[in-house]
Amino acid sequence: MKRNIIAVLLVASFPLYAHAAAYTIDPQHTYTNFTINHLGFSTIHGSFDKSVGKIQFDRAAKTGAIDITFSPASVHTGLPKRDEHLRSPDFFNVAEYPDVTFKSSAIKFNGDTPASMEGKLTILGVTRPVTLTITSFKCGTHPLNKKELCGADATTQIKRSDFGMKFGIPDVGDEVRLMLEVEAYKD
Repeated sequence: MKRNIIAVLLVASFPLYAHAAAYTIDPQHTYTNFTINHLGFSTIHGSFDKSVGKIQFDRAAKTGAIDITFSPASVHTGLPKRDEHLRSPDFFNVAEYPDVTFKSSAIKFNGDTPASMEGKLTILGVTRPVTLTITSFKCGTHPLNKKELCGADATTQIKRSDFGMKFGIPDVGDEVRLMLEVEAYKD
């Protein structure tokens, strides 16, 4: 009897995504980028050139999760001096906080298509809830290497001050549009 109870507890404790397919993010085809207003005159575009992560996805069960990490030390805006300033304690403080992470355990669907991801974004050691809207999504076979691949574009808007990044506000905007363009191969 005791063994049956233990067996039931073990089965019940399997993760929600036990039947989900696992995918590894392809860093060569993943683009994490942002836009921010500069002095009220223009929009600055930037990207983080190094991203890694995993995705769990089960379209039939309409479940999934994503865990992506990108390196603010790899920030690129097209101006090396600005990039160095963004790496400093005024902004990303990469010496103390080398990673930015987004971890989602809930994907909402519109019919059979993923529509949004709810999760936690961590910047400068501060974690806040964030919802990313999925603007495009596709899974299929890569035409060249014949491996199973999923890709998605997702976007959200955050206030950098919510994460403790307050330098230059209001001249440098508080509102930041964050965009993730991800491709991931099935493991």
